[in-house]
Amino acid sequence: MPELARPLLAVTRLLPAAVERRIQESYNARLNPDDTIFEGDALIAHTDGADGILASPTDKLNADIIAKLSASVRIIATFSVGYDHIDVKAAAARGITVTNTPEVLTNATADLTMLLLLGAARGASWGDRMVREKQWEIWCPTGPLGVEVNGKRLGILGFGRIGSTVAKRARGFDMEIHYHDRARISPDFEAGAIFHPDLTEFLGHCDFLTINCASTPETQGLINAERIAAMPDGAVLVNSARGDIVDDDALIAALQSGKLAAAGLDVFRGEPDIDPRYRSLENAFLLPHLGSATKETRDAMGFRALDNLDAFFAGGTPGDAVTP
Repeated sequence: MPELARPLLAVTRLLPAAVERRIQESYNARLNPDDTIFEGDALIAHTDGADGILASPTDKLNADIIAKLSASVRIIATFSVGYDHIDVKAAAARGITVTNTPEVLTNATADLTMLLLLGAARGASWGDRMVREKQWEIWCPTGPLGVEVNGKRLGILGFGRIGSTVAKRARGFDMEIHYHDRARISPDFEAGAIFHPDLTEFLGHCDFLTINCASTPETQGLINAERIAAMPDGAVLVNSARGDIVDDDALIAALQSGKLAAAGLDVFRGEPDIDPRYRSLENAFLLPHLGSATKETRDAMGFRALDNLDAFFAGGTPGDAVTP
């Protein structure tokens, strides 16, 4: 394809080397080698005249920004499975296609969820600190102690690709799987998992709760004080989905009071500027949003985004187009 026939693709973040090589092979690329975080007018300027945008979760593509994008922009492909940073309705109103990268990060995020579950239950945070800060003293039969995982009830909030993959891993620990979603899935896909149509009733079965649903207006703030109160005393909460699904005040209060034994968190409201109270909680195992952070997964995410872009510019329909 002649050089001039190539679409102009504005890439908003520095991407893995293998992904950027493929971008340069197929597109006129406007890259971001300094990995600047573009906001507001800077984001509009970086994407000026582009045919497509390869965006990332740090790009706040709200209705105001989308309204100011060049008329040339026809597609936004986000380097993420979540697309809550993009106003999809505003994009659709301008005839802009939006795509994401599902499936390719399922295993990495499910693995990370199990790391959070085990780390929270067995005191990875305070155990690591004991060793590093020379607080490790002679062995004691009475503590410090974690929470047993084997044979416990695991509740999964959102039994989609990631949630069901977490269930597969948890069965290796002989956990009894319960789930809540908008509707029951097929018995074959459930593989013995127990569906609960009522959220509050479901939470009463959660010795461990993993949050694996999307952030939507319906789920934001869903896990609040009332919902946490419905969980068994001494339960463990894990969140590898989105921080805004959980009410920080309610979760912190439950960890401080002992209502919850522990929490494992990879996502937070306002990250990286998280609620500072989390840092002082001994029973909170905290990670800096590492759900998809493996080399293999980040390469796969970039390639999936490019597959969507290639299909679009070839005149087809991207397989991962998001509908408002």
